[in-house]
Amino acid sequence: MSLITVISDPQFDAEVISTPEAVLIYFWAPWCGPCRLMSPIMETIASNYGDRLKIVKIEVDPNPQAVAQCNVQGVPALVLFQSGQQVDTIEGVIGKPKIQDFLSQHLPQSV
Repeated sequence: MSLITVISDPQFDAEVISTPEAVLIYFWAPWCGPCRLMSPIMETIASNYGDRLKIVKIEVDPNPQAVAQCNVQGVPALVLFQSGQQVDTIEGVIGKPKIQDFLSQHLPQSV
């Protein structure tokens, strides 16, 4: 079972904006080769950060509102929200160490 919640435009406000916890959005597309490479990495990140972070996955093509709201220019892309506010974005092929560095800048350390 995946620890990543798949959402679409209608769920964006409830799952991201109205959520008090930190939310990492993974923007992807089925035609994107690097996105397919990142999917297992995102599962690992979800299992390692599940106590501090909610991860949601949004396919870009059928969800233009979320893409526009987060100003996503390319995929794969990660957008971090905290308390309903967008705080940081990283786009392109991203390895696990870089994702961990990205998250460590914004999240409390695990207890």
